[in-house]
Amino acid sequence: MKLSIAIAVLMLVFAAHTEAQEAEKTIEEHFATFGNQMKELTDDLSVKTKDMFEKIGDSEFASKTKNWFTEQFDKMKAKVDENFPKQ
Repeated sequence: MKLSIAIAVLMLVFAAHTEAQEAEKTIEEHFATFGNQMKELTDDLSVKTKDMFEKIGDSEFASKTKNWFTEQFDKMKAKVDENFPKQ
């Protein structure tokens, strides 16, 4: 009786150990999963970055800043033309 219980326990341990080994991923599968996760992350990050720059470019602050710099450049250009006329 003790022998049959010991054999049954050993068979259960062996079966559980075999299933556990089959469930573990190989190093190749780990690298493939990691590569896929990094690709998804970079794709998502690039989309978010693109959207952010578009929102910044379309913002009122960006438009006002661009107009201010254009006005300042035009004023400076007019002063230079006034002080150093073309001959």
